[in-house]
Amino acid sequence: MIKKVSRNEMRVERHKRIRKELSGTTDRPRLNVFRSNANITAQIIDDEKGITLVSASTREKELNIKNGGNIEAAKVIGKEIAKRAKEAKISKVVFDRGGYLYHGRVKALAEAARENGLEF
Repeated sequence: MIKKVSRNEMRVERHKRIRKELSGTTDRPRLNVFRSNANITAQIIDDEKGITLVSASTREKELNIKNGGNIEAAKVIGKEIAKRAKEAKISKVVFDRGGYLYHGRVKALAEAARENGLEF
């Protein structure tokens, strides 16, 4: 019988393929997106040092997001990650969509981050 590979396993394989070519440097860190059914998280990562510089998530209490699994929440996270990046003096990043399609919540987060000053 043929075993069906789960969507998440396929996404992880796509992400591995993307990460072979894509890397965040000190000058241009990587903006990584993780999306689950209930929440969305964004991190700005310096891969040379192996540290997370800035992060934002719908699970943070101070953002007061009721439903973290919709496009409005993704826009809030995009705006917040751009604001925190400005505070950390980061203006240019490399976008890592994490193996997800550039559509829906991932696209909303990216566009909100661009509108609020991040360049990628």
